[in-house]
Amino acid sequence: MKISYAAYWRLFSRYVKPVWRGLVILALLLAANIGLQLLNPRIARAFIDGARAGVPLGSLTATALGFLAVAILIQVASVAEGYVAENVGWLATNALRVDLAEHCLELDLGFHQAHPPGELIERVDGDVSALENFFTSFVLRILSNAILLLGILALLFREDWRLGLVLGAFSLTALFLMIRTRDVAARYVAARRGASAEVFATLEEQLGGLSDIQANGARDFILERWQTRLRTLVERATRATIVGGLVTSPGVLLIGVGSIVAFAMAALFYRSGELTLGTVYLVFQYTAMLSAPLEQINRQARDLQTATASIARIAWLAETPRTIVDDAAGATFPDGALAVEFRDVSFAYDSAERALNDVSFQLPPGRVLGVVGRTGAGKSTLMRLLARLYDPTDGEIRVGGVDLRQARLTDLRARVGIVTQDVQIFRASVRENLTLFDPETPDVVIARALDYLELGEWLRSLPRGLDSEISPTALSAGEAQLLAFARVFLKNPGLVVLDEASSRLDPATERRIELGIRRLFQGRTAIVIAHRLDTLRAVDDILVLENGSVEEFDRRDRLAADRSSHFARLLQAGAAEVTA
Repeated sequence: MKISYAAYWRLFSRYVKPVWRGLVILALLLAANIGLQLLNPRIARAFIDGARAGVPLGSLTATALGFLAVAILIQVASVAEGYVAENVGWLATNALRVDLAEHCLELDLGFHQAHPPGELIERVDGDVSALENFFTSFVLRILSNAILLLGILALLFREDWRLGLVLGAFSLTALFLMIRTRDVAARYVAARRGASAEVFATLEEQLGGLSDIQANGARDFILERWQTRLRTLVERATRATIVGGLVTSPGVLLIGVGSIVAFAMAALFYRSGELTLGTVYLVFQYTAMLSAPLEQINRQARDLQTATASIARIAWLAETPRTIVDDAAGATFPDGALAVEFRDVSFAYDSAERALNDVSFQLPPGRVLGVVGRTGAGKSTLMRLLARLYDPTDGEIRVGGVDLRQARLTDLRARVGIVTQDVQIFRASVRENLTLFDPETPDVVIARALDYLELGEWLRSLPRGLDSEISPTALSAGEAQLLAFARVFLKNPGLVVLDEASSRLDPATERRIELGIRRLFQGRTAIVIAHRLDTLRAVDDILVLENGSVEEFDRRDRLAADRSSHFARLLQAGAAEVTA
């Protein structure tokens, strides 16, 4: 896996530029830390040589206090550096998380069906977390440790050119090896991240289907599958760690050999009188310090391996194209009820057999259309195309006279309200669930919508009213469906699509909300996709789909009166289970 330096720079500059002030402060703290680290060994040498030369106790005490003060400043600078780096890191990575999450929300439904939520969570959070060091201090730490390394070598060269030459040769060779081998372990790290994504995807899938797993006694099978995923993760993580260690070990070994050689040379020079004891201590300290920047650079190289794998996975997600794109012109929809027109519309999922084939019909504004058909006839596909979750393979869909591909998605979805049989309830307040976290909707409007659906008493029974916290498990299927209808009330669209929206309601509850549905339909165009024909008593027109094609389209009363019509035969047979 090869990532260009330009790719690193683009990512770094985009998300770190907004927090440049924090980076400036971090750079200043790192520079101060470098200077203090280089200063303290020289103070220690002055103390040792002064003590051997008989310098007065007062001067030695002042030198010792200076040493302690610098040591304390080093610790303070390190703490401040860590705080600033964490703050910058979280700001940068959170900005990247937001962009990736927004991109995921804009990707088409087909992408999300191919990639489970657990996998995307691992990419949006896990891979981004691996880039925290890259965003916060990678460049600064590389530069600061390189400066510290060069500073130590320069000071050693100043004390004795032979020591500086030997340690410089070992250090630069080790650094060269680390840089040259930085990409070797990247593919193993990528494999580990991929296994981690599979673990999260499996976990999300299993928790989502927990009731079916428990009811059907599939616990042992699920645990075995879970253990298989974890075993794969452990194997790949172990392999990545071993390869990463092997790649960086030659550099570490070279540093150790260089330190031994430097200690031996310093001892010989001291015995020959070329170095004082304080200078020997200085060489010892600088040699010990020399390993720190090299180990830091080594660690940054390992982090860069992780970052390389994460950047590749993030780039893949960020560069996945949207198939549903807003039109730049952004044609506007008229006010009031919206007409619906399908013109020779065909559609296929993933280039497979067509789900819709040359579907054409016109629904005038303000009329209610009932859609029926066998399983797989294309009824729910019709709804998805109206919401522009997909674009038709062929043909044209017009709502309010506007081709959906020439309208902005925000405008379309503000004017088209959809209620499906699967209602998403969030762990949030009643208000947030109804408005989908829009704080601009007045409470009085929300309460009126609930009263329309006879949920006013339910709302008043809650301990904190609209501020009461609810969750998916806190509501019955019927209550959740009623809240979904209330969401559409608040949206006030010109076109309402009910995709088997009453399938989870018992007959009594369904009758209870009939008044609310009739009110919802007033002044609007509506499409009702239903599997129970008795729910289509109040519709104006009927569309019968068969194998993705229009079997019949006419007024309901005409089709019901025509004994030869497909719809009339369904009524006569009492078909009550025609599902999407």
